[in-house]
Amino acid sequence: MIHLKIRNYITSLFLLATMGVIYSCQTQPQKSAATTPAHNGVETITILQTADIHGQLLPHQEFFIENGEFVFKERGGVAHIQTIFNQVKTENPNGTVIVDGGDLIQGSAVAALSEGKVFGPVISAMSYDFLIPGNWEVIFGSQKMQAVLKSYNKPVVCANIYDEASSNILYPPYIIKEVKGVKLGFISYNDPEVPIRQNPGFSKGLLFKQLEENLQPLIKELKEVQEVDILFLVTHLGISKQIYLADQEEIKGVDFILGNDTHERIRQPLKRKYAQVVEPGAFASFVGRLDLDVKNGKIVSQRYELIDVDPAKFPADPAVQKVVDAQMAPYKQKMDRVLGYTSTPPYRYLVVENPMDNMITDALRERTGADIAISNGFRFSTPIVPGASGTAPITYSDLWNMLPVNENVKTAKATGKQIQDWMEQELHNVFAEKPLERFGGWVLRFSGMKMTFNANAPKGQRVQSIIVGGQPLDPAKLYTLAACRRTGEPDHMLCRLPNAQDPQVMKYTVHDVLEDYLKKQGTVAPKVDGRAQALDLPSPVLSQLPNVDYEFR
Repeated sequence: MIHLKIRNYITSLFLLATMGVIYSCQTQPQKSAATTPAHNGVETITILQTADIHGQLLPHQEFFIENGEFVFKERGGVAHIQTIFNQVKTENPNGTVIVDGGDLIQGSAVAALSEGKVFGPVISAMSYDFLIPGNWEVIFGSQKMQAVLKSYNKPVVCANIYDEASSNILYPPYIIKEVKGVKLGFISYNDPEVPIRQNPGFSKGLLFKQLEENLQPLIKELKEVQEVDILFLVTHLGISKQIYLADQEEIKGVDFILGNDTHERIRQPLKRKYAQVVEPGAFASFVGRLDLDVKNGKIVSQRYELIDVDPAKFPADPAVQKVVDAQMAPYKQKMDRVLGYTSTPPYRYLVVENPMDNMITDALRERTGADIAISNGFRFSTPIVPGASGTAPITYSDLWNMLPVNENVKTAKATGKQIQDWMEQELHNVFAEKPLERFGGWVLRFSGMKMTFNANAPKGQRVQSIIVGGQPLDPAKLYTLAACRRTGEPDHMLCRLPNAQDPQVMKYTVHDVLEDYLKKQGTVAPKVDGRAQALDLPSPVLSQLPNVDYEFR
């Protein structure tokens, strides 16, 4: 976690200076003259940011809130993003820097089937200046992650991922870009809790260090030694922690936090005590655009826009689309296979309960006969929206969007007291008053259980009621639970529930469960049915950001 008080460091300024020379020489481009004259010495710098693409290479349906109603529109597609890049670079040819904030190579069928390999040629064809790894980049293991990121043929930056065996840092901790005579510094961090958030086996061989290990020395290095004019943190920590970080004196000298991870659609920078925070949505549906007017190395004005990647407005860049089509072609027939149909839109955008996860956990409980079926509170997956016919096909590609980790099903038993204590911890992970105690995704998903809770209650006092099988939870009774196995976890752990009894790993996977369920049902109609209810929050709950001037839409 990011600690409130960052420790003092015994760090040699000579070593820092040497490190700075190495990294700035590796990444800093030749200074080029602006093609448009500055107005009264003011230069405009443009930062474009994408985040949490989660393997979504093509346009897809996207979820919006308009006038209090849920609406769906076609958005996204990386070739359409490249068109935005081209247009902005034409407007500001020598003053544009483009960054991606991680969670790129996971979350879709083509990502899983290729183990991320399709992204090297695609990213190589795009105009990114640098990219950072997110918490899901580890999904295929350390070696494959490093191979995929190397195949981008673009700089990858991260200050806190190390090789466990050698203790060597994997990537440069920062990059410096000098544009229009303005020196920009970017320090990047991934979430230190990756080995806990993701299946522990995914990150075997990697060490994720806390920010306080080197944050202040790096800020000092860039501001005092490298003399950057404007300093950015590019972080994959989640919006709550990024806002917290922006309020800490330890980051004094940082101008902006280009945040990622929680898929929040920040439409105007959140101005905090020491830095401003942005986050540009997810699934290639949005591009964040930050324009800074700079004079004598100081920001004199700024503008921000969260651009909807509307394929009708931004036609696909032909060169990038050609690469995308070629990379996806070997997998297309398999991905297009229809598994079933839906007459209502499965989506996954609500913090407390979602139709998509209700369908998944219902299928899991039916297959296993467990009292309770559970699934992680994932944030990702694009919606599946019925068309004029009244139904929409659910394809093999959709299966990977919904369940990007195809683990074997695991069952175990736990007492009612264990379940209640566990749910208290899971709710605290989502709604903790202190941002540093928030962890991972949204509220745990389940079937066979109904729960009411107060999100704003103290830790350990949030759960108000739990009903299982129509009866109040019995603290002494043993209940059977079903979930997916998490590679690398101890046998007694079930979806972060510790000390479960009689664990059994089934021969079938979560994909097998959902495929069989869809085949049996033919057409499904998943919905929100009130199995999880926050009594003290307005419905629907769309964000984990209390007391902030921001609304997800």
